[in-house]
Amino acid sequence: MGAANTQTRRRAVPWLVLALWVGVLAVASPFAAKLADVQRDRVTDYLPASADSTQVAELQEKLPGGESTQLVLVYHRDGGLTAADRRTADEQVAAIDGEHALTATPEGVPSRDGATLMYPVVSNEPGDDEKLRDAFVNDVRDTVHGGDGLTVEVGGPGALLTDSAEVYNSLGGPLLYTTAAVVAVLLILIYRSPVLWLLPLVVAGVADYLSMAVAYGLNQAFGTAVSGAGSGIMTILVFGAGTDYALLLVSRYREELRRIERPYDAMKAALRSCGPAVLASSGTVAAGLLCLLAADLNSNRGMGPLGTVGVLCALLAMLSLLPAILVLLGRRVFWPLVPAFGSTPKARRSLFAAMGSSAGRRPVAVLVSGAVALGALALGALNLPGTVKQEDSFVDRPESVTAMLALAEAYPERSSQPITVMTPADRAEATLAAARNTDGVDSARLGRTGDGWTEVSVTASAPPQTAAETRTIEALRAKLDGSYVGGPSAQQLDLKDASARDQKVVVPLVLVSVLLILIILLRSLVAPLMLVAAVVAVWGAALGIGGLVFGPLFGFEGTDPGLGLLSFVFLVALGVDYGIFLMHRMREESLGGAEPATAALTALRTTGGVIASAGLVLAATFAVLMNMGLVQLVELGFVIAVGVLLDTFLVRTYLVTSASVALGRTVWWPGRMSRAPEPEPAVRRPERV
Repeated sequence: MGAANTQTRRRAVPWLVLALWVGVLAVASPFAAKLADVQRDRVTDYLPASADSTQVAELQEKLPGGESTQLVLVYHRDGGLTAADRRTADEQVAAIDGEHALTATPEGVPSRDGATLMYPVVSNEPGDDEKLRDAFVNDVRDTVHGGDGLTVEVGGPGALLTDSAEVYNSLGGPLLYTTAAVVAVLLILIYRSPVLWLLPLVVAGVADYLSMAVAYGLNQAFGTAVSGAGSGIMTILVFGAGTDYALLLVSRYREELRRIERPYDAMKAALRSCGPAVLASSGTVAAGLLCLLAADLNSNRGMGPLGTVGVLCALLAMLSLLPAILVLLGRRVFWPLVPAFGSTPKARRSLFAAMGSSAGRRPVAVLVSGAVALGALALGALNLPGTVKQEDSFVDRPESVTAMLALAEAYPERSSQPITVMTPADRAEATLAAARNTDGVDSARLGRTGDGWTEVSVTASAPPQTAAETRTIEALRAKLDGSYVGGPSAQQLDLKDASARDQKVVVPLVLVSVLLILIILLRSLVAPLMLVAAVVAVWGAALGIGGLVFGPLFGFEGTDPGLGLLSFVFLVALGVDYGIFLMHRMREESLGGAEPATAALTALRTTGGVIASAGLVLAATFAVLMNMGLVQLVELGFVIAVGVLLDTFLVRTYLVTSASVALGRTVWWPGRMSRAPEPEPAVRRPERV
């Protein structure tokens, strides 16, 4: 009777799991489809929560007409504008004024050399609706046109936001398809099976769909910000981390199928063996990402929950749906390399066995040379370019950026984008006078009033995002007590300051949380410290390589202020994953009675291939970001991809292994495994009479 019940359970459990997932997807489907509707890439979705520029943007939304959309029309002819050019400009601007509700009739401002004419255009018509803003900008672009040597470009903050939104909106489909294609190619090469490669990919797609539904639920329940960058990172984590978990599980399942006859029992053994490592690794990534909730930068804080959702959905799918499908398909899923019961894998010289042997022969020398190499690479971080400017944040410059550059060249004596001051309405005149008397201010005028606040538009005498304009913004903030100073340039300044603050707060939180999880898992203090030190070294080396190539090779003029923090969070959280896989197997071997050196080399030999495959997949998924159109995404994808490869093929294989061999049992200090086993008492033979 017991045997019959066991057999029934073996058949029923996988089908029940599969049915449960079908039900989950049926419930999640309506919500997943709505995620795109709540995605927001407004200024306030990226700005620091407590910054002046954020307060200005939020207060502007409450003014009559809501948030204003500011454009600048740039008419230019080499050699000087003609009278016909000016008539064309006046007619086109009049058409825009007649078709849209502008705050004031635009007036042309000629350049000193007479070759350029700019018209500031401001409208409250779109309000804070991104779709209406984009429609307004595109309609203006359709209205203006040049020809016969006359060029017309539409720039300004509103146009820049529209061009940025176009890039973010393009992330969803292309990012998903490219990521899936990259993972598919790598899985085919890894598994060399016509069927097996497809299963982790399909399950990752299911997990991604579920994560979209959960992300939408968080947005509705708690107001969690959903941005283009955040949802893109979520997709990458689902496919990257999820495939890593699948590789580890399938590898262990293959081992167990050679030892255990029934696939159901073999899967149970595989889950029992690698389940704790997968749970710990996903917990580490989730804990690291959730530390971003302490960030002041809205974009960073919103990315934490989205990334955590992606990792946990991938974990759930890979530890339930994937095992169920594998058990139902049986051994034949591995065809043509089917692991027969009772068989042994072909004996062949493993690359990782050879690497482990070299690390085992001279562990101290390998450790020191590797540490020196990482330190030397980290010095390249000193060559990182400064903070990227708005005009340099696109890989291919859109019209808004070329217009901005043309304005900077034609009007070096004044700014082409205003500094916006929000002041209490009863102090508007005093604030206006104080602003006009501030060093670096060219002009200032009153704007809208509403909800107890008045808008003051200030024009600096220095070009945008220059040191002189920064001094003007800082002077206004120091002088206008009780008022908020914002606008595009102030936003970039606040982003830089908030990123520096977030790095000081979040980095220690990530290190502490990851370290605590490792201590609990490995029941040691030395091994966790070793793993954390290794991933921090990898982060420094990856940033250093970025410093060596971003400017000279890629031609980037700057780096995103958040690059250091985000790359640290992802590299530390994800890099520790591979350390967990390796050290968990090493601990398993040590508990089985192996000596420390033997346990370390065996762990590398058995998990090295899986870790290498997982590292390649994860690096490739983040490298997909390098095909996106924003410099900050390209830089982030490059640093993380390079860091994962360094971690996979240098740190895990050589440095962690050699350090474990050199430390011996000390690596498990102060746990009981750090102490040598006591010799068994000798059995005294009875004396012969």
